[in-house]
Amino acid sequence: MPTYQWLLTCLGNPGKDYEATRHNIGFMAADELARREGVKLNKLRYRALTGEVRVGGQRVLVLKPQTYMNLSGESVKLAGGFYKIPPERVLVISDDVALPLGKLRIRAGGSAGGHNGLKNIIAHLGTDQFPRIRVGVGAPAHPEHEMIDWVIGRFTPQEKKVADEAAARAVDAALAVIGCGVSEAQNRFN
Repeated sequence: MPTYQWLLTCLGNPGKDYEATRHNIGFMAADELARREGVKLNKLRYRALTGEVRVGGQRVLVLKPQTYMNLSGESVKLAGGFYKIPPERVLVISDDVALPLGKLRIRAGGSAGGHNGLKNIIAHLGTDQFPRIRVGVGAPAHPEHEMIDWVIGRFTPQEKKVADEAAARAVDAALAVIGCGVSEAQNRFN
């Protein structure tokens, strides 16, 4: 049985209906990582599509939970529990409506900030002390706009270009967190 030192969980919703939506920027980052590393994230286990990458000498299990966003913690708990990966080595990439489109924020832990996927991971891990990379997707311009419609809405062509670049930077940031630690990654990417 392989032993993994890190669990990289990239949040999103499965299915064609959710491709290229704001909530799926984590999946976009996972796909960018897979493309760069020449790996497939296609093995279905732990209620997620999975694959393996190496960062330095460390083995990293990459997860794209297939549970839908609000139940992402189920996948994290199954995989993390099976491989006995401590929360401080469960790195999560998610969208963040409180950040401008394309901006990254790396944190060693903290609240869910209203993000249901992060709330569910916190509930399943029993702690909020796990690193995360939040990728800004902006907020709706009009307050009456329903948040759910915003986060499952697609990027405009102009926004998509910025989102793709942000997803690529999120991959760089994840590799930095795994390779150099949260503090170093924060200095480089926050």
